[in-house]
Amino acid sequence: MAAPSKESTFEDLLRTLAPQVLGVLIRRHGRFAECEDAVQEALLAAAMQWPAAGVPENPRSWLLTVASRRLVDYWRSESARQAREQRAAALEPPPGEDPSPSSETDGISEDTLTLLFLCCHPALSAPSQLALTLRAVGGLTTAEIASAFFVPEATMGQRISRAKQSIKKAGAHFELPEPGERKARLGVVLHVLYLIFNEGYAASSGPSMQREDLTAEAIRLARLLRELLPDEFEVGGLLALMLLTDSRRRARSLPDGMLVPLAEQDRRLWDRAQIAEGLELLSTVLGAGRPGPYQLQAAIAASFDWPHRDPFDRMIAAQAAVEGLTLVTSDRALQEFRLVSTIW
Repeated sequence: MAAPSKESTFEDLLRTLAPQVLGVLIRRHGRFAECEDAVQEALLAAAMQWPAAGVPENPRSWLLTVASRRLVDYWRSESARQAREQRAAALEPPPGEDPSPSSETDGISEDTLTLLFLCCHPALSAPSQLALTLRAVGGLTTAEIASAFFVPEATMGQRISRAKQSIKKAGAHFELPEPGERKARLGVVLHVLYLIFNEGYAASSGPSMQREDLTAEAIRLARLLRELLPDEFEVGGLLALMLLTDSRRRARSLPDGMLVPLAEQDRRLWDRAQIAEGLELLSTVLGAGRPGPYQLQAAIAASFDWPHRDPFDRMIAAQAAVEGLTLVTSDRALQEFRLVSTIW
């Protein structure tokens, strides 16, 4: 397996840091739209400077400094009124001061989670939720998102801009939903990630049937959410579903784009590492409570990845998953289902 290029390493680092920096700025200053624009400018500056100059010792601090100064420049140019100037002066960190003190490090995870909930606010339409999540949490540029959905960059820019305004009009604040509301809002977040993955796995437009960039980004964001919410088993179920589904990507179509039915796919092309990870994750989350729809879909997807080839056993095991793992079936099918993570 080839080592990742320096370019892809930079890109992965920037995408990881983008929501962290944005979360800090919004928590400090509010104004989602201005903060998000400032972070995008900081990411662009990093993409231009770091390949030649090298990654700074504290890349997050570097991005936060640049983004903060972009905010200062914006507020200074927006109005010459004294109140604006005073606010800008108060925001600019003194020379030599690290704008990212260690005391804020503990809030990084919560900031990212809060940002994800904000991008999936119920006031937004599903397309707007997808676009804003990919930009603010995924760290993609407007041009990259527009390319992924085969729309003009200007159109996507307007969609993202309207989404920011909708959040502002809804009076949304940079804070986690109340516990009573969080469960329902988490369902929206999972649905958005599910839609991003589906658009990549079965593209609705464009010359290619699959968009690997979107499926990879959906899996990355699902991993992030799993790290932030390890006790939410539906998050694990969604990630397992993505991994098991994506593992068959290379065998799913012919070079001419024709779809290959599952029964006719060359299983040698399946990604065994993804299958093993998905099955292990599935065995962890199933049985911990009443399974949700993503866990059940993952269980059904997993039924095709088990070593036994008896169609009847596969059908029974999948039915057991649908019934919440309470259906009494043949011992072999159910035992293999429960111990599947140890097989691959």
